[in-house]
Amino acid sequence: MKKIGTVSFNIYCNFTNYGSALQTWALLNVIRKLDYEVKLIDYCPDILADKDPLNPFPNMWDQDEESRRNCELTLPAIRKNYYKFERFYSEVCPITKQRYTSANFNDVIKQEGIEGFVCGSDTIFCIEEFKGFDDGYYANYNCMKGKAVSYAASFGSGEFDENTYPILNARLKNFKALGIRENRMIDYVRSHCDVPCERTIDPTLLLTSVDYDTIAAERQYYDPYLLLYTRRYNPVMEEYAEKVAAEKGLKIVEISLRAANAEKGHIMRYDAGVEEFLSLVKYSDFVVTNSFHGLIFAVQYRRPMVTFSRLQAVNKIGELLELFGMEKSLLVTGKERYSEIDYEIVHQNIAVARKSSLEFLKMELGLL
Repeated sequence: MKKIGTVSFNIYCNFTNYGSALQTWALLNVIRKLDYEVKLIDYCPDILADKDPLNPFPNMWDQDEESRRNCELTLPAIRKNYYKFERFYSEVCPITKQRYTSANFNDVIKQEGIEGFVCGSDTIFCIEEFKGFDDGYYANYNCMKGKAVSYAASFGSGEFDENTYPILNARLKNFKALGIRENRMIDYVRSHCDVPCERTIDPTLLLTSVDYDTIAAERQYYDPYLLLYTRRYNPVMEEYAEKVAAEKGLKIVEISLRAANAEKGHIMRYDAGVEEFLSLVKYSDFVVTNSFHGLIFAVQYRRPMVTFSRLQAVNKIGELLELFGMEKSLLVTGKERYSEIDYEIVHQNIAVARKSSLEFLKMELGLL
């Protein structure tokens, strides 16, 4: 049985991220179901080596006084959350025996018996986020060249120019096939490499809620509640959530760094681990989010929900809603009319995309 290693943006970051963990877990499980042995490569890119989730202040997006105060108030929850994620990666995911960096990555074949690499998913091709072309994400270590494919790799909202396009073109040649998560770079990639290239859905959509139920925690709250999951603070979104909760008689369970919202009666759950996050989505009565994966799991569990736009995620959230046929669920001002979601149609759309993406992934793995 061939042994595959996955390489993605997950363990090392400034703040732990449910989407990063769950796309990692999903891809591992899908590859295993396709009759391959698979390991998550414990890989730390050089650019992330100084990121400490236990001390996130130096690398916060928002550095205003209020944001820093809220982060300070959230620190106890941040630390609980961090150790839950550590346990998830070490105990729930099949992970390599040691950590790999640029200094020792080429040892991974000998040390772990890896025979092929799958790079993805997430924004691993975004050169703004990683300050350039990371060698692990672009399969540029010697042991990866010609032995790698990408699955649902995303360029994020990053842009290339006359200096970076030639580097991109060279890096694309490291892959035997390229699965890309969003449409916007597909035509360019196809025109600059001679390997199969297709749009593929996020790994979390290759599975269903039945799969996630195998790891989801027990129900956290028995009173009806609205889940507010915020990846970047949006006062309009917060106001909308409070309005909906008041109208429907719901408590607000919130996952964000706005710890001061506890003073307004919000139940703050930044301490939630991966399994608890799934439970909080599954049993919610309404979801308000500006998270790409918050949207995905609300859809997986067929929850009434809305998504707010977020500058850093405009492309990927927009394309995802288009894939689902849920464009009317995107809010900007919070004054838009709420549209009921026909989840039968949504999941029919997902099933079509899932089938083609699984076929592409099978083909990719066959090339390794």
